[in-house]
Amino acid sequence: MLIRARRGPRRRRPDKARADKGYDSAELRAWLRRRGVTPRIARRGVESSERLGRHRWKIERTIAWIFGYRRLTVRYERSANLFAAFLTLAATLTCWKKLAT
Repeated sequence: MLIRARRGPRRRRPDKARADKGYDSAELRAWLRRRGVTPRIARRGVESSERLGRHRWKIERTIAWIFGYRRLTVRYERSANLFAAFLTLAATLTCWKKLAT
């Protein structure tokens, strides 16, 4: 019998993972494929980053929203659990603000 650790629906994995050339490695691509995720990573020396640009702005915009919270810009927390909690709180507040407008 499998006992679940938390309540609620299971998290779904993304179909694709998009990244720039900084994440181009065979190990990362293999790891994503083993987990059932299609890697969309620009290859060094082969592809331009502009093909990924139409998706990348979503990521850059989201990071800018989250780092608008001063406590996350400079990491004051030594504990990873506290930092993750503040990151979750920032993401929740950001989503709430966007949905409220």
